[in-house]
Amino acid sequence: MKGLKFTLFVLFGVLGISPKLKAQQEVMYSQYMFNTLAVNPSYAGSRDVLSLTLLGRYQWIGVPGSPTTYSFTLDMPLRNEKMGLGLMAYSDAIGVARTTGLNVPYAYRMRVGQRTTLALGAQIGLDYISNNLSNVANIESSDPVFDGSNDINKIYPNAGLGFFLSNDKAYLGFSVPKIIQNKLGVYSNGTEEITQRQARHFYAMAGVVIGQGNVKIKPSTMFRWTKGTPLGFDLNVNVWLRDKIALGVSGRKSQATLSGQDVMDALVGMIELQLTPQIRVGYSYDYNMTSINGQYNANTNFVKKLTGTPTHEALLRYEFGYGKDKILTPRYF
Repeated sequence: MKGLKFTLFVLFGVLGISPKLKAQQEVMYSQYMFNTLAVNPSYAGSRDVLSLTLLGRYQWIGVPGSPTTYSFTLDMPLRNEKMGLGLMAYSDAIGVARTTGLNVPYAYRMRVGQRTTLALGAQIGLDYISNNLSNVANIESSDPVFDGSNDINKIYPNAGLGFFLSNDKAYLGFSVPKIIQNKLGVYSNGTEEITQRQARHFYAMAGVVIGQGNVKIKPSTMFRWTKGTPLGFDLNVNVWLRDKIALGVSGRKSQATLSGQDVMDALVGMIELQLTPQIRVGYSYDYNMTSINGQYNANTNFVKKLTGTPTHEALLRYEFGYGKDKILTPRYF
Protein backbone atom coordinates (compact mmCIF):
# COMPACT_ATOMS: atom_id res chain seq x y z
CA MET A 1 0.00 0.00 0.00
CA LYS A 2 2.93 2.35 0.58
CA GLY A 3 3.89 2.13 -3.09
CA LEU A 4 0.26 2.59 -4.12
CA LYS A 5 -0.15 5.71 -1.98
CA PHE A 6 3.05 7.13 -3.36
CA THR A 7 1.94 6.50 -6.95
CA LEU A 8 -1.42 8.20 -6.35
CA PHE A 9 0.19 11.14 -4.56
CA VAL A 10 2.63 11.78 -7.40
CA LEU A 11 -0.07 11.23 -10.01
CA PHE A 12 -2.38 13.75 -8.37
CA GLY A 13 0.49 16.19 -7.95
CA VAL A 14 1.34 16.03 -11.64
CA LEU A 15 -2.29 16.20 -12.71
CA GLY A 16 -2.81 19.17 -10.40
CA ILE A 17 -5.91 18.14 -8.43
CA SER A 18 -7.86 21.32 -7.65
CA PRO A 19 -11.39 22.73 -8.07
CA LYS A 20 -10.49 23.03 -11.76
CA LEU A 21 -8.52 19.90 -12.47
CA LYS A 22 -5.69 20.25 -14.99
CA ALA A 23 -4.41 17.39 -17.10
CA GLN A 24 -0.89 16.03 -17.03
CA GLN A 25 1.89 18.55 -17.53
CA GLU A 26 3.69 18.74 -20.86
CA VAL A 27 6.57 16.35 -21.35
CA MET A 28 9.79 17.39 -19.59
CA TYR A 29 13.20 16.87 -21.22
CA SER A 30 16.62 17.38 -19.67
CA GLN A 31 18.22 17.59 -23.13
CA TYR A 32 15.76 20.26 -24.28
CA MET A 33 18.56 22.21 -26.02
CA PHE A 34 19.13 19.24 -28.38
CA ASN A 35 15.44 18.35 -28.77
CA THR A 36 13.85 21.73 -29.48
CA LEU A 37 11.24 20.55 -31.99
CA ALA A 38 9.53 18.62 -29.18
CA VAL A 39 8.48 21.90 -27.52
CA ASN A 40 8.62 24.51 -30.34
CA PRO A 41 7.07 23.95 -33.81
CA SER A 42 9.00 26.88 -35.32
CA TYR A 43 12.22 24.84 -35.03
CA ALA A 44 11.14 22.68 -37.99
CA GLY A 45 13.74 22.82 -40.76
CA SER A 46 16.28 24.74 -38.68
CA ARG A 47 18.94 22.07 -39.07
CA ASP A 48 18.85 22.51 -42.89
CA VAL A 49 18.81 18.74 -43.50
CA LEU A 50 16.43 15.83 -42.97
CA SER A 51 16.89 15.09 -39.26
CA LEU A 52 15.59 12.16 -37.17
CA THR A 53 15.71 12.13 -33.36
CA LEU A 54 14.78 9.37 -30.91
CA LEU A 55 14.58 10.00 -27.17
CA GLY A 56 13.71 7.90 -24.14
CA ARG A 57 13.30 9.24 -20.61
CA TYR A 58 12.95 7.11 -17.47
CA GLN A 59 12.18 9.24 -14.44
CA TRP A 60 12.53 8.35 -10.73
CA ILE A 61 13.87 4.85 -11.31
CA GLY A 62 12.56 2.37 -8.72
CA VAL A 63 9.44 4.36 -7.84
CA PRO A 64 6.08 2.63 -8.59
CA GLY A 65 4.21 4.34 -11.41
CA SER A 66 7.08 6.72 -12.18
CA PRO A 67 6.98 8.72 -15.46
CA THR A 68 8.32 7.24 -18.69
CA THR A 69 8.53 9.15 -21.96
CA TYR A 70 9.37 8.19 -25.54
CA SER A 71 9.50 10.60 -28.46
CA PHE A 72 10.36 10.58 -32.15
CA THR A 73 10.83 13.73 -34.22
CA LEU A 74 11.48 14.21 -37.91
CA ASP A 75 11.94 17.51 -39.71
CA MET A 76 13.38 18.87 -42.96
CA PRO A 77 13.68 22.12 -44.91
CA LEU A 78 11.55 22.89 -47.97
CA ARG A 79 11.70 25.43 -50.80
CA ASN A 80 15.33 26.46 -50.51
CA GLU A 81 15.14 26.37 -46.71
CA LYS A 82 12.42 29.03 -46.60
CA MET A 83 10.07 26.55 -44.96
CA GLY A 84 10.33 23.64 -42.58
CA LEU A 85 8.04 20.64 -42.10
CA GLY A 86 8.15 18.02 -39.37
CA LEU A 87 6.50 15.18 -37.52
CA MET A 88 6.52 14.42 -33.81
CA ALA A 89 5.15 11.34 -32.05
CA TYR A 90 5.38 10.75 -28.31
CA SER A 91 4.09 8.66 -25.43
CA ASP A 92 4.15 9.97 -21.87
CA ALA A 93 2.94 7.83 -18.95
CA ILE A 94 2.70 8.15 -15.18
CA GLY A 95 0.86 5.59 -13.09
CA VAL A 96 -2.43 4.70 -14.76
CA ALA A 97 -2.40 7.86 -16.91
CA ARG A 98 -0.93 7.97 -20.42
CA THR A 99 -0.92 10.55 -23.22
CA THR A 100 0.01 9.51 -26.74
CA GLY A 101 0.36 12.34 -29.24
CA LEU A 102 1.08 13.05 -32.89
CA ASN A 103 1.95 16.58 -34.08
CA VAL A 104 2.75 18.02 -37.52
CA PRO A 105 4.81 21.24 -37.13
CA TYR A 106 5.35 23.76 -39.93
CA ALA A 107 7.68 26.77 -39.97
CA TYR A 108 8.08 29.72 -42.33
CA ARG A 109 11.68 30.98 -42.23
CA MET A 110 12.89 34.44 -43.24
CA ARG A 111 16.25 36.21 -43.17
CA VAL A 112 16.36 39.18 -40.80
CA GLY A 113 20.12 39.70 -41.03
CA GLN A 114 23.16 38.40 -42.84
CA ARG A 115 23.37 35.34 -40.61
CA THR A 116 20.12 35.51 -38.62
CA THR A 117 16.88 33.70 -39.37
CA LEU A 118 13.43 34.23 -37.88
CA ALA A 119 11.11 31.23 -38.03
CA LEU A 120 7.38 31.48 -37.34
CA GLY A 121 5.83 28.11 -36.60
CA ALA A 122 2.51 26.38 -36.09
CA GLN A 123 1.45 22.80 -35.57
CA ILE A 124 -1.68 20.69 -35.51
CA GLY A 125 -1.97 17.45 -33.63
CA LEU A 126 -3.99 14.80 -31.87
CA ASP A 127 -3.67 13.55 -28.28
CA TYR A 128 -5.04 10.22 -27.12
CA ILE A 129 -5.52 10.59 -23.38
CA SER A 130 -6.01 7.52 -21.24
CA ASN A 131 -6.58 8.15 -17.53
CA ASN A 132 -8.07 5.08 -15.84
CA LEU A 133 -8.07 5.60 -12.09
CA SER A 134 -10.58 2.73 -11.81
CA ASN A 135 -7.64 0.43 -12.63
CA VAL A 136 -5.90 1.33 -9.38
CA ALA A 137 -5.96 -1.86 -7.33
CA ASN A 138 -6.64 -2.14 -3.60
CA ILE A 139 -7.82 1.44 -3.26
CA GLU A 140 -10.04 2.00 -0.22
CA SER A 141 -11.99 5.11 -1.09
CA SER A 142 -15.56 6.19 -1.73
CA ASP A 143 -14.32 9.02 -3.95
CA PRO A 144 -16.26 8.84 -7.25
CA VAL A 145 -13.05 9.52 -9.17
CA PHE A 146 -12.23 5.81 -8.70
CA ASP A 147 -15.63 4.33 -9.64
CA GLY A 148 -14.93 4.18 -13.39
CA SER A 149 -17.51 6.76 -14.46
CA ASN A 150 -14.81 9.43 -14.83
CA ASP A 151 -12.16 7.41 -16.65
CA ILE A 152 -10.86 9.08 -19.82
CA ASN A 153 -10.07 7.27 -23.08
CA LYS A 154 -10.51 9.74 -25.90
CA ILE A 155 -8.76 11.53 -28.78
CA TYR A 156 -8.54 15.33 -28.61
CA PRO A 157 -7.37 17.77 -31.32
CA ASN A 158 -4.94 20.54 -30.53
CA ALA A 159 -2.70 23.18 -32.12
CA GLY A 160 0.40 25.16 -31.19
CA LEU A 161 2.38 28.27 -32.12
CA GLY A 162 5.93 29.51 -31.69
CA PHE A 163 8.83 31.55 -33.03
CA PHE A 164 12.56 30.81 -33.20
CA LEU A 165 15.21 33.48 -33.85
CA SER A 166 18.70 32.09 -34.47
CA ASN A 167 22.10 32.40 -36.08
CA ASP A 168 25.20 30.19 -35.78
CA LYS A 169 26.04 31.59 -32.32
CA ALA A 170 22.76 32.23 -30.48
CA TYR A 171 19.03 31.54 -30.39
CA LEU A 172 15.86 32.85 -28.77
CA GLY A 173 12.49 31.12 -28.87
CA PHE A 174 8.96 31.16 -27.48
CA SER A 175 6.19 28.61 -27.91
CA VAL A 176 2.78 27.39 -26.80
CA PRO A 177 2.68 23.75 -27.99
CA LYS A 178 -0.99 23.24 -27.06
CA ILE A 179 -3.36 26.18 -27.27
CA ILE A 180 -6.71 24.40 -26.94
CA GLN A 181 -7.65 23.66 -23.33
CA ASN A 182 -9.85 20.67 -24.08
CA LYS A 183 -12.50 19.81 -21.54
CA LEU A 184 -11.74 16.25 -20.48
CA GLY A 185 -14.48 15.64 -17.95
CA VAL A 186 -16.67 16.92 -15.14
CA TYR A 187 -17.57 15.17 -11.91
CA SER A 188 -18.96 16.05 -8.51
CA ASN A 189 -17.40 15.17 -5.18
CA GLY A 190 -20.66 15.83 -3.37
CA THR A 191 -20.00 19.46 -2.52
CA GLU A 192 -18.69 20.97 -5.74
CA GLU A 193 -18.44 20.30 -9.45
CA ILE A 194 -14.90 19.71 -10.66
CA THR A 195 -13.82 20.30 -14.26
CA GLN A 196 -10.81 18.56 -15.76
CA ARG A 197 -9.03 20.28 -18.67
CA GLN A 198 -5.81 20.19 -20.61
CA ALA A 199 -3.56 23.01 -19.46
CA ARG A 200 -1.93 25.61 -21.73
CA HIS A 201 1.87 25.70 -21.29
CA PHE A 202 4.20 28.54 -22.26
CA TYR A 203 7.91 28.03 -23.02
CA ALA A 204 10.67 30.62 -23.42
CA MET A 205 14.20 29.51 -24.33
CA ALA A 206 17.55 31.09 -25.15
CA GLY A 207 21.16 30.06 -25.65
CA VAL A 208 24.51 31.37 -26.88
CA VAL A 209 27.86 29.90 -27.94
CA ILE A 210 30.95 31.59 -26.48
CA GLY A 211 34.50 31.06 -27.65
CA GLN A 212 36.40 29.78 -30.67
CA GLY A 213 38.83 26.99 -31.44
CA ASN A 214 38.82 23.70 -29.56
CA VAL A 215 36.85 24.86 -26.52
CA LYS A 216 33.44 26.53 -26.65
CA ILE A 217 30.98 27.26 -23.86
CA LYS A 218 27.26 27.17 -24.47
CA PRO A 219 24.98 28.46 -21.67
CA SER A 220 21.24 28.06 -22.22
CA THR A 221 17.98 28.33 -20.33
CA MET A 222 14.33 27.43 -20.66
CA PHE A 223 11.40 28.83 -18.68
CA ARG A 224 8.04 27.04 -18.33
CA TRP A 225 4.81 28.58 -17.11
CA THR A 226 1.24 27.37 -16.72
CA LYS A 227 -1.61 29.32 -15.15
CA GLY A 228 -2.06 28.32 -11.54
CA THR A 229 1.46 26.90 -11.09
CA PRO A 230 4.83 28.39 -10.12
CA LEU A 231 7.36 29.37 -12.78
CA GLY A 232 9.66 26.50 -13.71
CA PHE A 233 13.06 26.83 -15.35
CA ASP A 234 16.25 25.04 -16.37
CA LEU A 235 19.71 26.66 -16.31
CA ASN A 236 22.36 24.82 -18.31
CA VAL A 237 26.01 25.11 -19.31
CA ASN A 238 27.61 22.85 -21.94
CA VAL A 239 31.31 22.83 -22.79
CA TRP A 240 32.20 21.64 -26.31
CA LEU A 241 35.63 20.07 -26.77
CA ARG A 242 37.02 19.93 -30.32
CA ASP A 243 33.43 20.07 -31.59
CA LYS A 244 33.12 16.36 -30.81
CA ILE A 245 32.27 16.07 -27.12
CA ALA A 246 29.94 18.21 -25.02
CA LEU A 247 29.88 17.97 -21.23
CA GLY A 248 27.09 19.79 -19.43
CA VAL A 249 25.39 20.46 -16.12
CA SER A 250 21.90 21.81 -15.40
CA GLY A 251 19.85 22.96 -12.46
CA ARG A 252 16.06 22.62 -12.59
CA LYS A 253 13.19 24.20 -10.71
CA SER A 254 9.99 22.35 -11.55
CA GLN A 255 6.51 23.82 -11.75
CA ALA A 256 5.30 21.19 -9.28
CA THR A 257 7.20 21.53 -5.99
CA LEU A 258 6.43 18.24 -4.26
CA SER A 259 8.56 19.02 -1.22
CA GLY A 260 6.69 22.21 -0.42
CA GLN A 261 9.99 24.08 -0.42
CA ASP A 262 11.23 26.61 -2.93
CA VAL A 263 14.40 24.70 -3.83
CA MET A 264 16.02 23.38 -6.97
CA ASP A 265 14.22 20.24 -8.04
CA ALA A 266 17.12 18.40 -9.67
CA LEU A 267 20.75 18.56 -10.72
CA VAL A 268 21.50 17.17 -14.18
CA GLY A 269 24.72 15.95 -15.75
CA MET A 270 24.91 15.25 -19.47
CA ILE A 271 27.23 14.22 -22.27
CA GLU A 272 26.80 14.61 -26.05
CA LEU A 273 28.98 12.85 -28.60
CA GLN A 274 29.17 13.90 -32.26
CA LEU A 275 30.29 10.48 -33.52
CA THR A 276 30.17 11.45 -37.20
CA PRO A 277 28.89 14.51 -39.07
CA GLN A 278 25.53 12.72 -39.24
CA ILE A 279 25.26 10.81 -35.95
CA ARG A 280 24.92 12.27 -32.47
CA VAL A 281 24.20 10.46 -29.21
CA GLY A 282 23.39 12.02 -25.87
CA TYR A 283 22.81 10.94 -22.30
CA SER A 284 21.68 12.78 -19.18
CA TYR A 285 21.42 11.79 -15.54
CA ASP A 286 19.09 13.65 -13.19
CA TYR A 287 19.70 13.59 -9.44
CA ASN A 288 16.44 14.45 -7.70
CA MET A 289 16.67 16.84 -4.73
CA THR A 290 13.07 16.98 -3.49
CA SER A 291 10.98 14.89 -1.12
CA ILE A 292 7.29 14.22 -0.68
CA ASN A 293 5.41 16.01 2.07
CA GLY A 294 1.76 16.11 3.08
CA GLN A 295 -0.59 13.48 4.50
CA TYR A 296 1.94 10.64 4.22
CA ASN A 297 4.87 12.33 5.92
CA ALA A 298 4.54 10.25 9.09
CA ASN A 299 6.69 7.60 7.45
CA THR A 300 10.22 9.01 7.08
CA ASN A 301 11.29 6.46 4.47
CA PHE A 302 8.24 7.23 2.40
CA VAL A 303 8.78 10.99 2.65
CA LYS A 304 12.30 10.66 1.29
CA LYS A 305 11.33 8.25 -1.46
CA LEU A 306 12.05 10.76 -4.23
CA THR A 307 15.29 12.14 -2.82
CA GLY A 308 18.25 10.77 -4.74
CA THR A 309 16.18 8.72 -7.17
CA PRO A 310 17.85 8.79 -10.61
CA THR A 311 16.38 9.74 -13.96
CA HIS A 312 17.98 8.52 -17.17
CA GLU A 313 17.47 10.12 -20.59
CA ALA A 314 19.05 8.95 -23.86
CA LEU A 315 19.03 10.64 -27.28
CA LEU A 316 19.99 9.43 -30.74
CA ARG A 317 20.00 11.68 -33.82
CA TYR A 318 20.72 10.86 -37.46
CA GLU A 319 20.88 13.48 -40.19
CA PHE A 320 20.69 12.78 -43.91
CA GLY A 321 23.10 15.23 -45.56
CA TYR A 322 22.36 16.10 -49.16
CA GLY A 323 26.02 16.99 -49.65
CA LYS A 324 29.10 17.81 -47.59
CA ASP A 325 28.27 21.49 -47.80
CA LYS A 326 24.93 20.83 -46.07
CA ILE A 327 26.37 19.32 -42.89
CA LEU A 328 27.63 21.72 -40.25
CA THR A 329 29.48 19.90 -37.47
CA PRO A 330 28.56 20.27 -34.77
CA ARG A 331 25.22 22.03 -34.68
CA TYR A 332 25.13 23.61 -31.26
CA PHE A 333 21.34 23.94 -31.23
